[in-house]
Amino acid sequence: MAESYRPISCIDHEKLEFAALRRQPLWITYVDETGAKRRERLYPRDVYTRAGAEWLEADGASGPLTLRLDRIDAIAGSGGDD
Repeated sequence: MAESYRPISCIDHEKLEFAALRRQPLWITYVDETGAKRRERLYPRDVYTRAGAEWLEADGASGPLTLRLDRIDAIAGSGGDD
């Protein structure tokens, strides 16, 4: 992506890291590479930094997903209401 990276909140970052450590699913609303808004139940595997941005590797219903963190609009617990 050509746009500059905008860091996400520390709270959201911690939610992702905690879910990866505990192997817990999260409902994540994000903007995909086509610009469409999506909401998926994902199992975070890793949060890391690469090429000046932070990324999430997760497993979803459609398989593995790599998502730039600033494309995330909302993060909720596995119940979907956090």
